[in-house]
Amino acid sequence: MKVVVVFESMFGNTKVQAQDVRDGLADSGADVEMVGVVDAVGTELADCDLVVLAAPTHALTLSRPQTRADAVSRGADPECASTGIREWLGTLDHALPATSARPPVAVLDTRVSKARVWPGSAAKRAARTLGKAGFTVVEQMSFYVDGITGPVAGGEHQRARLWGRQLAGLVPLRA
Repeated sequence: MKVVVVFESMFGNTKVQAQDVRDGLADSGADVEMVGVVDAVGTELADCDLVVLAAPTHALTLSRPQTRADAVSRGADPECASTGIREWLGTLDHALPATSARPPVAVLDTRVSKARVWPGSAAKRAARTLGKAGFTVVEQMSFYVDGITGPVAGGEHQRARLWGRQLAGLVPLRA
């Protein structure tokens, strides 16, 4: 099984959760490539069995240039602010030929643990955008961090790795 994990991470927490999911997929025998969204333009997706997107929740949705600038003002790496999953999703129609099959996608987000009951999330927004672009979203999940800058909340590393193992069982291999 070939999997590409694309992540956006301002303070490192979403990247860590994406790595945990990657490790769970690898535990199940998947060949996993992990790439930051800043470097993801041009990543080959047409022959993937699964794409996993990982995004931080900013203001109840996917990040925007303004929310990434706010994160930089709070100490995030400025190099991470140039592009986000929202913008990358806008490039997918150009990256995949119209005739190519769309790989299934799983989406995860990170959000502050105090926001467990808030209705918005980056995963929900990404799933909606992907559905409109003809992708099948097989799973979406939220993982929690303690505060805007983290760290990852207790138990979330194990939960993310388990989710990665479960994703491997959800997706049929392409012929």
